[in-house]
Amino acid sequence: VVVIIRIISPFIIIRLGNLFSSRIGHFAGNLEVYLSERDRCINVPNRKFVDFFFYSSSICNTQLSIMWNRTLHVLPFNVSLIDRLNRRLPGGNIFSIKMPNNDRDIHGLLAKTEPHLSFTDEEERKGKDGLKALGVQNQTPFVCFHARDSMYLKKLQPFSDTTYHDYRDSDIKNYLLAAEELSRRGKDAIRMGAVVKEALTVRDPKIIDYATNGLRSDFMDIYLGAKCHFFISSGTGIDAIPMIFRRLSAFVNFIPLEYGRFWQPGHLFIPKKHWLSAQRRLMTFREIIDSGAGRFLNGNQFKQLGIELIENTPEEIKDLVIEMDMRLEGTWQSNKEDEELQKRFWSLFSPSELNGTFCARIGVEFLRQNRNLL
Repeated sequence: VVVIIRIISPFIIIRLGNLFSSRIGHFAGNLEVYLSERDRCINVPNRKFVDFFFYSSSICNTQLSIMWNRTLHVLPFNVSLIDRLNRRLPGGNIFSIKMPNNDRDIHGLLAKTEPHLSFTDEEERKGKDGLKALGVQNQTPFVCFHARDSMYLKKLQPFSDTTYHDYRDSDIKNYLLAAEELSRRGKDAIRMGAVVKEALTVRDPKIIDYATNGLRSDFMDIYLGAKCHFFISSGTGIDAIPMIFRRLSAFVNFIPLEYGRFWQPGHLFIPKKHWLSAQRRLMTFREIIDSGAGRFLNGNQFKQLGIELIENTPEEIKDLVIEMDMRLEGTWQSNKEDEELQKRFWSLFSPSELNGTFCARIGVEFLRQNRNLL
């Protein structure tokens, strides 16, 4: 097979790509970024080519797999041996798809391209039936919310030490004040999660614990993320679903600071605060960036610098959700002081391999209450 691929390469290049299918963030986001780049002729050969994909690992979401299979040329068997041999031979890189290592849209293409996945008519009917079963009334807007905890990785990798990820965790109960506010505003709030640490104790029928009520499915995970009014997340894999369907997100407890999805117009975020235990004070944004903490991807790195991470309060989360809701409804109004605070915050960042452009916004009320961090 490798020989045949080489022989026909003057006429057409056959490229192979391994699908990162075991984690939903990569399975969704990486592929969507790849397709958006391919649409704009980024990281592709300068002559005719065809891309084929294959699975070599477990599939985290069957519905997402079904939708990619009808969008891409996916081979029904594992050709990782052929792919490895192709890449090891001289000139082999041209026959391997240069997939993004993550879902970072550094070229800002998601705002300029249409989603590459869509639902069939039958899937649309199934999704509407699923919403009805959850108690979401027809035409009622709903907002999804999710707080990362350690249970998913513990189930996925029971024999691995994944505690270095725990710095990203947050308490789902701190999101309930925002969910109650959404209910008052006439919207349903749907708690997401395939495997979660604890169920919610709520009486409001418009706050739906989809993660634990027995109605969760791979299909509805995708449908809800694709159809929500907006998505509230702490920055984890499932929020790649609204991203690939061009839905906006309000990120709370976001960390590390420099890994925000800053390229997406309309996204809002507020970060965890960084407390210096020895000095008993908060770090400024500049100190976070200059110390390297803005790029830490391991909880032990924060501990080594004596940094304690402080979660956003329920009030901070509620304020960001109100801002996102009002912006989407067209009722939000900014003032000159708020815009000046935004400029001061974004002036701290420079374009890098993590971020191309800066189109998102940090929460207005969070910035008002934390001017000292500037």
